[in-house]
Amino acid sequence: PKEPRTWTGIIMGICNRLHTSLFAYLPGRLFLGAMGGVFVASLVSGTVLYGRFMKRLPFGSVRRDRASRLTWLDLHNLLGAATLVWATVVGFTGLVNELQTPLFGLWRVTDVRQILRPYANLPVPSQDHLSSVQAAFDTAAKAAPGNEVTGLSFPGASFGSPVHYVLWTRGATPLRARLFTPVLVDARTGELTGAYPMPWYLRFLEISRPLHFGDYGGMPLKILWALLDVVVIGVLVSGLVLWAGKRRIATDARLRALGYDLDDADDLPALVEGTR
Repeated sequence: PKEPRTWTGIIMGICNRLHTSLFAYLPGRLFLGAMGGVFVASLVSGTVLYGRFMKRLPFGSVRRDRASRLTWLDLHNLLGAATLVWATVVGFTGLVNELQTPLFGLWRVTDVRQILRPYANLPVPSQDHLSSVQAAFDTAAKAAPGNEVTGLSFPGASFGSPVHYVLWTRGATPLRARLFTPVLVDARTGELTGAYPMPWYLRFLEISRPLHFGDYGGMPLKILWALLDVVVIGVLVSGLVLWAGKRRIATDARLRALGYDLDDADDLPALVEGTR
């Protein structure tokens, strides 16, 4: 029987779907991937600007005795520099993760199709002519040493072979636990056909997942990831404050250029009338 869903599970499921696809499936994933690319580009451009800016000030300076805008600017620069490497890793791995659907699709139409092509037109053997499933597990364990078998597809299954057991194995260590190696065992004879490690781009994709979510180091690393998230949110908020202040300063400059005195109450009716 299915376990009853809890409020925690429902909320986490909603947050996960919102974070990974905006409830828009592949278009949502591609959009978020593009936003990840923009985020990484902003980090690169910010680093270039920060390098030029810091030539005039000691690292970590926060000018609290000057205008509030300069204080926000210094905090923005300091927090951004402190989390630069982490934010770059999380942003880039997030971009890679959003490409999982097209990358797995590419793997199926290239490597998988090439491996299964010689067996595509063979008939599926009957149950009486299948070799031992346990023997197939033992063969897979020998073909992929250091891996554990996590799944089995019988002959004729979708994305499988009509005459093979397809056994999915993965690494036993936290970092290799996401690296899968499918093993094909001939269901008619029980002999090994081959073990096929994932291509480099899927290995890169799978390794990027724990780096993005911080779930390979237990609860301490998750807490660290959450704290760094809060710091990056502070960078974003300070950036919005600076952007809003810049727009206000530009508006004030344009009004002064038109001859309005912003400190003169007599000019307020004209200002209000001009903004309608």
